[in-house]
Amino acid sequence: MARYLKKGKNASERADTDTKVRAAVEQVLSDIEKRGDAAVRDYSEKFDNWTPHSFRLSEHEIEKAISQVSKRDLEDIRFAQTQIRSFAEKQRECITDLELEALDGVVLGHRQVPVGAVGCYVPGGKYPLVASAHMGVITAKVAGVARVVAAAPPTLGRAHPATIAAMHLAGVDEILVLGGAQAVGAMAIGTESIMPVDMVVGPGNMYVAEAKRQLFGRVGIDLFAGPTETLVIADDSVDGELCAIDLLGQAEHGPDTLAVLLTTSERLARDTLSEIERQLGILPTARIARQAWEDCGEVIVCDSDEEMLHVADQLAYEHVQVMTREPEYFLKNMKNYGSLCLGPRTNVAYGDKLIGPNHTLPTNRAARYTGGLWVGSFLKTLTYHRVVNDEASALVGAYCSRLCAIEHFAGHAEQANIRVRRYGKRRVEPYGIVD
Repeated sequence: MARYLKKGKNASERADTDTKVRAAVEQVLSDIEKRGDAAVRDYSEKFDNWTPHSFRLSEHEIEKAISQVSKRDLEDIRFAQTQIRSFAEKQRECITDLELEALDGVVLGHRQVPVGAVGCYVPGGKYPLVASAHMGVITAKVAGVARVVAAAPPTLGRAHPATIAAMHLAGVDEILVLGGAQAVGAMAIGTESIMPVDMVVGPGNMYVAEAKRQLFGRVGIDLFAGPTETLVIADDSVDGELCAIDLLGQAEHGPDTLAVLLTTSERLARDTLSEIERQLGILPTARIARQAWEDCGEVIVCDSDEEMLHVADQLAYEHVQVMTREPEYFLKNMKNYGSLCLGPRTNVAYGDKLIGPNHTLPTNRAARYTGGLWVGSFLKTLTYHRVVNDEASALVGAYCSRLCAIEHFAGHAEQANIRVRRYGKRRVEPYGIVD
C-alpha cells in the first residue's frame, strides 16, 4: 500500500488560493471588456511597472532586441527551433484530409483547416521562458495559422532580447510586450490597438491559467496549463542525487510547483530527501525551489511497479520522468500524463527546452482527458457530405424520414420526403412517413 514519507499542502489550502485568483482575474477581464487599451495599460503599470508608448514592438525594436543577443545564443535558439519544427512537421504529416464513398453515390469527407488567428503567451517574470516562444509560435505556423501574435511580459523593465529573438525566428506576425491575465485578455477580447484572436495558447502562472479558463468559449484554448507538475518514478536502479535534482530542477519554476517522487525503494526515498537538503544549500534558485518543495513536494513509497502505475495514473501529472529497470512498462501501460521522459539519460528539462515534443502540457489532472499542445491543436477537422445521384438521395431520404418520425421532427422528415418524391419518384404525402 502506498505510504507518504512527505506530504504537501492539502486541497483546502489550494482551493482558498484558487478562489482569490478567480475573483482577481474576473475583474481584470471585465475591465478590459469595458475600457480596452486604458484598462490594459493600467494593469500593466500596476503589475509590471510597464507603460510603453505601444505594447506592440516595431520592426526596428525587434531588430534592436535581436542585436543584443549573442551569436552563440542565437545558434542555440535556432538549434532548438529546428528540433521542435521538425517534430511538428512530422506530426502534421500524420493528419490528413479524408474522402470516401460510403454508399454508391454518397460521398463523405473531412478537411483539416487551421485556426485563423492565435495568441501565444510566453511566460516571463522571474524567468524568461524563451522555449515557450518556440513551442507556441512554431507549432501554430507549421499547422498553417495565418496570424500568430505572441505576448511576453517585460523582464527587468524591457523586452527580453532572447525571447524577442525566439519569437521572430519562429515566424511570429506580431509581438506584444505585455504579461499576465491582461495580456491573455487583450489578445482574446481585443482592444482599440490589438485585434482579437480566435485561440489563446501557452503556459503561465495561476492568473494566466485562470484567464484562459474564464475566456474559454469566447475563444479556443489549448488546455489548462497552470503551475508546473513533475512526477519522478524511480526504483533502486538510480540514486538520490539524480532524483533530487530532477525534482528541484522543476521546483524552481515557482513556489506553487508540484514535485513528487514515487518509488519502490524506501532507501532511495530517504537518500533523495537528504540529497534535496544538500542541493538546496548550493542551488542558485534555492529560495524558490525550497518553498515549492516544502509546500508542495511529496515522497510516496509503493510496493511494486504496478502500484506505482496506479498512483501515477491517479495523479495524472504534467511531466513524468521514469527511471526504473523497465521504463517500457510505464510507456505501454500508463494512460494519464502530459509527457513521458524515459530512462535516466533524459529528463524533463530536455523536453522543456528543445528535444522536440511540445512543452505546453495538461496540469490539474487534465491529462485524464487531453494531451498536450501539438499541431493538431491548431487544426479544425471540418466534415462534409455530398449525394451525387438520384438513387442515393432517395435511399438515404427514406431512412432519414422514418428516423425523424421516431424523434417527432416533422420538418426534418419533410426535408427527406421532398427528395424521396423528386429523386425517387415515390408518392409521399407532405409531412408523411416513407413506407
